[in-house]
Amino acid sequence: MNLQRMTDILKKIFKLPPIPTILISVPSFVLVIYVLANNMENKAISYVAYTLSAYAMVITITGMAEMIRLIRHGIENHPFVRKALSIPIFEKFLKEAEFRTETSLYRGFFINLLYVALKFFSGIYYRSIWFGSLAVYYLLLAVMRFSLLHYVRSRKDDRVSQWKRYRFCGIVLLFMNQALAAIVVIVVKQNKGFEYAGALIYAMALYAFYAVIISVINVIKFRKYGSPVMSAAKVINLTAALVSMLSLETAMLAQFGGDEVMFRRIMTSATGTGVCVIVLGMAVFMIAKSTKVINNMNQDEMAGGNAL
Repeated sequence: MNLQRMTDILKKIFKLPPIPTILISVPSFVLVIYVLANNMENKAISYVAYTLSAYAMVITITGMAEMIRLIRHGIENHPFVRKALSIPIFEKFLKEAEFRTETSLYRGFFINLLYVALKFFSGIYYRSIWFGSLAVYYLLLAVMRFSLLHYVRSRKDDRVSQWKRYRFCGIVLLFMNQALAAIVVIVVKQNKGFEYAGALIYAMALYAFYAVIISVINVIKFRKYGSPVMSAAKVINLTAALVSMLSLETAMLAQFGGDEVMFRRIMTSATGTGVCVIVLGMAVFMIAKSTKVINNMNQDEMAGGNAL
């Protein structure tokens, strides 16, 4: 079997059209939630649920772009959406990627500030390093988003400034990685974790999976715009989404893991290390790429000056 034939087979299995993707994914996710909610581990149905949910996750990720396109085309023909498009700000939000990025940065910035205040005062009140580390993490997210907002509102056409902002975000990610590492160490050593009341954990699970999938798609999608600022904004969203996934895992292990302390520590260590490595890799890539581009721009500018 040649490589092209194998590739075609894998695409048919793992990249389905939107409708079959939805019909398989939704029941699979519902089934795994049912298994977890009823503590049905180590039973035949649990293995079926885990297998189907894993397959559903793969086809959801590979088919997300097509599903969004299908939904978007259907929504655009809805009378309410047509009415909304007649309002300039709604039309701008739906049709201009840069404006959506700026709006997202504002929303994320103010939410991050709220979390910083909450975790900071909780850390003082409870004398907790755990809350202190979370406050540092959200503070660094806010710093990056503010840096990009300041650029978006003041210097949209300066390419060197764009790449400097991109590099600055990479540098901040390096420091953020230290906060993430501290969070992971505290979770593992103190057997801590995020907690969600009642069925809220299922809503958080849906949000975490959605955030990761959309963030990965946007990181890839927004590269075509050639804007370092927009790319940096999507990397920030991806980082936040990965931490959301880590927090979801700790919450699920705490709620459904029983007394398996060693298993919880191994899983949290593995996932936490993976998240830290990914964030570190993105930070190094952003710094290296931006530095190279800035140096090339400066050399071109000097060469142009010498030619004159």
